Amino acid sequence: MRLLPLLLALSATPVLAQYKGPAVDTCLAYAKREVERDGTVAKDVVIDRDQNLLIERYTRKLGTQFVSSILRGNGAVVLEGAPSAELSFVCLLADDKRAVFFEWLPRPNASALTQCTREEAQRVKPRSCLELLLQVAENDLMQSYASRFQDAREKDHGTGAENAVNTFRKSNDEWRQYRDAECARRKDQLPQGIAFEDYQLACMVDLTRRRALDMR
Repeated sequence: MRLLPLLLALSATPVLAQYKGPAVDTCLAYAKREVERDGTVAKDVVIDRDQNLLIERYTRKLGTQFVSSILRGNGAVVLEGAPSAELSFVCLLADDKRAVFFEWLPRPNASALTQCTREEAQRVKPRSCLELLLQVAENDLMQSYASRFQDAREKDHGTGAENAVNTFRKSNDEWRQYRDAECARRKDQLPQGIAFEDYQLACMVDLTRRRALDMR
């Protein structure tokens, strides 16, 4: 049953409240079954019990299925020896002990540090995981840069100057200076038990990902 398109099309104003009740465990059990059914080899499946965990009391039919509430929040599929897949989710419930639908959704603002510390073995030494994420983020950014650089060259075509190209390069150079300075500044926010070098790497991953999204 794929009800998500119908769910997203609803125009009713939701009534949301932070939730800590039994529906969390219900949706978590459903999510674990879905992951296993899809063939994903996961070490764990997690729902974050934080301020983003919200429930909408719905009490009507969605298509032919009665839905009493909709639980939304963030979570992760934890993988052994690899960064966790940080995701958002939506879970439909017939009641707090019966889930009828669960769907993972993209989460573009996921924390790199969280990705590399969900799994117990990586939590002790997250550096290699963070270095991998930074490499991936830099590659994504370079792809965005290549497209924008070509746009700048086309603007300069026939002008006999490189004004757009030079402005583009200056913007990129200054952004990298900002990223490095900002991640150094966050030393005062260092979480307990995390080495500054790891925290700085995580910061660089997060800002590089954000820059790549901005460049698209």
